[in-house]
Amino acid sequence: MKIKINKSNLWRSLALTVVAVAMATSATSFAQQPPPAAGAPVAAPPPGVAWSSMSPDQQRVLSQFGSQWNTLPPERQQALAHGSERWLGMSEGQRDQARERFSRWQRFQALPPSEQARVRENYRRFQQLPPERREMLRQQWRNATPAQRQQWVDQARAQHPGHPGVGHPMPHMSGPPPHH
Repeated sequence: MKIKINKSNLWRSLALTVVAVAMATSATSFAQQPPPAAGAPVAAPPPGVAWSSMSPDQQRVLSQFGSQWNTLPPERQQALAHGSERWLGMSEGQRDQARERFSRWQRFQALPPSEQARVRENYRRFQQLPPERREMLRQQWRNATPAQRQQWVDQARAQHPGHPGVGHPMPHMSGPPPHH
């Protein structure tokens, strides 16, 4: 059975798949907290974390912050201390995954705001797909060779110049989800 390629779905779906694969294991909240209402009590800031209160292993993990630790906001100190505890409790495989997620996050942060908005929207659309469809797309991507993945991305970019990150790199996956 041959599936007809819908070019608008092709373009939209590329970003869904690329973003889904990149973010599937670590959904990040992009919503911001609303400001407190006027006259509402303001909570006291959390206490900072003393450098000397951390274990030697935590200090080693956070060594790049050591000389400036006392100048960091208390919230940042707490987040870093908590993160170092989590890091120390991870297996090497989990650490590799965390490094990869951080690398993806850095690439995302380097995008212009309009591209970040597009990625967020495509991720939202992907999350609205039925779970079976999302898993099928993830599996298709995982099973593809690097050359196939690059070919799909290149084809989508060629069909939609000037719109990086949008479209579907897997032409045969565009269109409505299959019915089982």
